[in-house]
Amino acid sequence: MQDVYVKFVGTPCFVEKRGCSLGVKPFSASHKTWPKFSCAMNMSAHQSDDDRKLQFDQLIDKARKLWDRSPEPVKNFPWNTTLGNFIQLVLDLTLAVVKYLYVPVFAVTSISELSYCAHQRKLVLVPIPVLLGAAVAGILKETALELSPRLRDAEVPWHLIAVTIIFTLIKLPGPYYPYLGRILIPHFANGVLLRTLWFAILWYRRPKALKTLDSDS
Repeated sequence: MQDVYVKFVGTPCFVEKRGCSLGVKPFSASHKTWPKFSCAMNMSAHQSDDDRKLQFDQLIDKARKLWDRSPEPVKNFPWNTTLGNFIQLVLDLTLAVVKYLYVPVFAVTSISELSYCAHQRKLVLVPIPVLLGAAVAGILKETALELSPRLRDAEVPWHLIAVTIIFTLIKLPGPYYPYLGRILIPHFANGVLLRTLWFAILWYRRPKALKTLDSDS
């Protein structure tokens, strides 16, 4: 058999056989390619942003030209008034749906929260956050009317709607609160919502009472 000698010199590897030497260099990746790659990515992102901005400007120009070429009846049409009426119609429909669905949903969630407190034997604590929430609802109502006296003559009680939305969002994550928060926070929100609902009923009954007073006089 012929002898084979392997000799390592630095990083290259040499294999000697019969006086012949073969040099093998290990593969090494150059770090200079990474800045080039990142630079190329930044350039492509910048070019894509420029292309999007150019397309958006072209779209605006086309819309402006289309508006300029449109006939006069189209230009004179009350688009702003129509848009305002459409938004008002959507709001009225939303309020009508919420008005008829909110009370059943509120009743079901309140019964579920009471059952949880009964299971934990904490029903004694329920009246405290409810009464506190009712007091807070009265304070919020008076504060809103003092800050904006126009709400007294408004057709829609926007301040009551805002309070209802805020405390509904506080009430809904009730099962995810900590132990005491799961017991106290939903019933605090229930107190606010119950009194706010009563304020809303009085608000919508007020015009009828005024009409009856005028007819009697």
